[in-house]
Amino acid sequence: MKTLPSRLPRPLASLALLLGALALAVALGVWLPAAEADEAPASPKLPAAAPKQRSGLTPLPDGEPVPLAWMPPGADVSPVPSDEIFPPQTLALRFNHKKHVKELKLSCKSCHPAHGSEEATDRLLPAPEKTCDACHDVSHADLNRVVAGKEESGQCSYCHLGDNAGATGRVARFVLPPPNLRFNHKKHLDRNVGCAQCHGRIEELELATREQLPRMAGCFGCHGLPVPARGEARGECTTCHLTEQSGKMMVEFATGQLLPPDWLHLSGHTPDWIERHKSVAGTDSQYCASCHQEEDCAACHDGRIRDRRVHPNDWITMHQTAARLDNPRCTSCHQETQFCGDCHRRVGVARDGPVGNRPTGARFHPPPATWTYAPRGADHHAWEAERNLNTCVSCHAERDCATCHATKGVAGGAGVNPHPSGFSERCSQPFARNPRPCLVCHGPGDAGLRKCQ
Repeated sequence: MKTLPSRLPRPLASLALLLGALALAVALGVWLPAAEADEAPASPKLPAAAPKQRSGLTPLPDGEPVPLAWMPPGADVSPVPSDEIFPPQTLALRFNHKKHVKELKLSCKSCHPAHGSEEATDRLLPAPEKTCDACHDVSHADLNRVVAGKEESGQCSYCHLGDNAGATGRVARFVLPPPNLRFNHKKHLDRNVGCAQCHGRIEELELATREQLPRMAGCFGCHGLPVPARGEARGECTTCHLTEQSGKMMVEFATGQLLPPDWLHLSGHTPDWIERHKSVAGTDSQYCASCHQEEDCAACHDGRIRDRRVHPNDWITMHQTAARLDNPRCTSCHQETQFCGDCHRRVGVARDGPVGNRPTGARFHPPPATWTYAPRGADHHAWEAERNLNTCVSCHAERDCATCHATKGVAGGAGVNPHPSGFSERCSQPFARNPRPCLVCHGPGDAGLRKCQ
């Protein structure tokens, strides 16, 4: 028997190695199609470079949320402004406040003419020909024919969105409706109320959006203080809110109905309001009267939909205390001269009621020594009149006061001075506002009256 040679010829050896490799590949199941076998392995694809983010399109880069510390005061309880007070806007603009304020050292009044504004409807946007053109290569001298320069910062699309210069030559419309509000920027700035106290930290943001508009909760930082502390910052609703001809607040707007927020006296008109409103109305009915008429209450509390009884069972005994404090306000439902007066006359507790009806020992006012004569104590009628004059006029007319307080010889007056100390030094202002009350007690030739004219 012949044995194989120990070494094969070189061509046969190469063929044997190739057949062995192919057999091994088939055994392992790693067989590539011929079309792919001849191709070089592809290099891994790198991710495409992200497009460069243009600044000034959102308040913070990449749409990051604005920290609460940079938001206007009151944003913690009112995260977004009211649509009824500040209608929605379309800010078709790219702008970076942080760059202009922090880097370029421009102040707010460099662009916004708020220091002389006395009306909320004033348009306080920058005048481009006076502000933008000073730094950018562009001319806004004629807004119907804006001339763009050669530099990038002078092109329309650098600041404006929706540039269709190739077609219509117009940019996207910038919509900024006036607020449904009364506001005087000049008065606030004259009292050193800074921009940040109403608008937050604009200098930390790029695009200032509608969310940087003031919140009512922030306004209450001054307007909600006690009377001695707030000075001239009046707290009535109609100080800032628009009113109808009747004097009531406007609550119906194109963007919806203006309703009180939850944080304001817990008076949010939520689904449980029908159960909660009695507590709010009982605490401060004058607050409810800012928006509602008496007919609104009577339409429900007419005995058919709701019980007429809105007072607790011991109200007859306790109502005099509430009437003295004017809380709840009686006139929100009752006419004092008729409803209250008629009842007091029937039971004899009235100045002009039949004496025979009066229970033995019953008095409406304390004895004269306490109620009428000096010295003035806590129960003196002078303090009661200052506390709540409405309760006095429910029974009394001006002639009753003039019986004692008018100048001698005028309306039978006894000449008792009703004015506080130092009133003659500042009487010109109330006289100029309305002289009629003065003439009830003072004659035209009264020397005291001439000081006030």
